[in-house]
Formats: sequence, structure tokens, C-alpha cells
Amino acid sequence: MISFDRLDLNLLRIFDAVMEERSVLRASQRLHLSQSAVSHALSRLRESVGEDLFIRTSNGVRPTDFAMEISHPLRAALQSMHGALSRAASPFQPGSISKTFVIAANDYVSAILLPRLNHMLSRSAPGIDLVIRPSTRLDLAEQIDLRRIDIAIGTFSSIPERLHSQLLMQQDEVLICRNGHPIMAGKMSMAAMATYPLAVVSLGGEEDGAVSGFILERGLARQSEMYDRPALEQALLQADVQIRSQMTIPHFLAIPSLLENSELVAIVPRPLATVFARTYPLAILPLPYPVGLQRLDLVWHSHNDLDPAHCWLRAQLCEAAGADIVRKMQA
Repeated sequence: MISFDRLDLNLLRIFDAVMEERSVLRASQRLHLSQSAVSHALSRLRESVGEDLFIRTSNGVRPTDFAMEISHPLRAALQSMHGALSRAASPFQPGSISKTFVIAANDYVSAILLPRLNHMLSRSAPGIDLVIRPSTRLDLAEQIDLRRIDIAIGTFSSIPERLHSQLLMQQDEVLICRNGHPIMAGKMSMAAMATYPLAVVSLGGEEDGAVSGFILERGLARQSEMYDRPALEQALLQADVQIRSQMTIPHFLAIPSLLENSELVAIVPRPLATVFARTYPLAILPLPYPVGLQRLDLVWHSHNDLDPAHCWLRAQLCEAAGADIVRKMQA
């Protein structure tokens, strides 16, 4: 029988970290403890509960069935305590606090979201600093786990239980080209589109472990193909045509200069096309095949669910998207 009154709650926090990391080393780094301190804490907890918790493997540690059984209720309890103490000890006041948030986003998201967000923060929270890191890094999930990234923004096909998500916005795709491009002279069709070289953006590929356009890392599957590749390939197959040539690039913001004085056309998200067309002499055309709406989500660690500052940041991001981006999509 476990005596809860005599149980050191710090042991539960260490257990939760090792459960997430599946590694004593990574858990010790996250908790700013030595490996021996973490190992000793696990031994104390094992003695207290009378059950084995982890089994050492060549890649770290594997939780036992007992550890899996208790992990979810313990994590929920820790999150509840963290949220209660955060609200009671330091209510978040954005107008008078100095804090830095780290957001992972690609150049497209940065271009359409940050101007509006920066304007909002400069008025309501001048002491808030933002650090934007590339969401293309292969250790994105690990960076969220280690609390080095507060929020990641992108398109994800799989999100592990330890991470939570929220819809930021939805978008579709369009074709863009320079004003006066020959494609504008006739009716848009797959045959017409296939006549000209095409530029698309890919943030990774099969060489980086991508499967069906997504890269899986530690349970988080993030999009690598930044356009609806299956829809394009299906449309080409049905029309029995092939793209003359294709240029695949890693950055959206290189596209306008590529289109200038060339026959290139490009597939981009509609909000970005609207931003480009305000600055560059570009035309926005509908694609000659159906494309579905694509989600952009916020992803964060579940430990931050109830954190007042984190809740506020998520609300600001959604407000920036709703107030500015949705209006651009409807323009």
C-alpha cells in the first residue's frame, strides 16, 4: 500500500519527464539535474510504489505496463497543480510583464502573421519579445518537449498525446505568375498549366524521411510538401499531361523574384499570394483542378495548457489570424 502522505511529489515530476523523453539523459537535461540524480529518484519511486517503472534499452528506457497505466492520471494531476499555482502566484498581465516567447514557423507563416501580431503586441504588451525559429528543423518535437519552443505553427497529420493543438486558420491554394504572363491570355486548363515550368515549395523530402509529404519525429508528423502534391499529380494523370519542368525550392519568399521576367508559374497558399500581389506585379489565378482546404495549427506541450501567459499567446495568435488573414482570404 503506497503512503501518499510520505511520497515526495518531486519524484512524480521526474517520472513524468522520463516518461516523455524515454531517456534518463534527456530528462536530466530538461530538469537541469544530473543523470545520477534522476536515476536515484527513479529508484526511490520504484521502492515507494513497489513496482518496476522502466526497462533499460539500447535507445534509452522503455516504460513498464505499470508505468504506462499510472502515467496519464499523474500527468493530469501535475498539470492541474501547475495551472493552479501559476494563476495564484503570478497572474499574467501582458501590459506590464517582460517575457520572451519562442515560436516555430516557416517563412510563409511569418510573412502573413507576424506583421499583424507585432502591431497588436506593440500596443498591448510592449515588454513581450518574440523569437521565431524555423519549423523545418528535424528535431521540432524534441525542441517542444525540452520547452525550447513554446508554440509550433504548421500543418500536421499526427500529433502525440503529450502535445496539444488548436486550429489557427484554413487555406486553399492558387496559381501565381507575373502580370502579362502568356497563361493569362487563354482559358485556364491543365494543358495550359503544363505548358509552363512550375515552382513549388518543399521543406523536406524523402531524403529527410518524409512519407506522403510528412516527416515523422517523436510522434509529431509535420508537413514537408507545402502544396497539395497528390491533387496536382491526380489532375495531371487525368488530363494525360506532364509539367514541362518543375523547380522545387525550400523557401516561399524566393518565389516573386523567380517569377519576374520568366515563364515560371507557382502554386502558393492564397493568403501568401495576396501578400505578394500587394508588393509585386503578380497575378493570382485559380488552379484548374480541385484542392481542399488545408489546416494551419498551433501545437504546444500539454504542460502549458493552463499556463496564463501561454493561453494569452495562443489567443493573440488566433486573433491575429482571424482579424487579418481571414480578411485577406476573402479579398
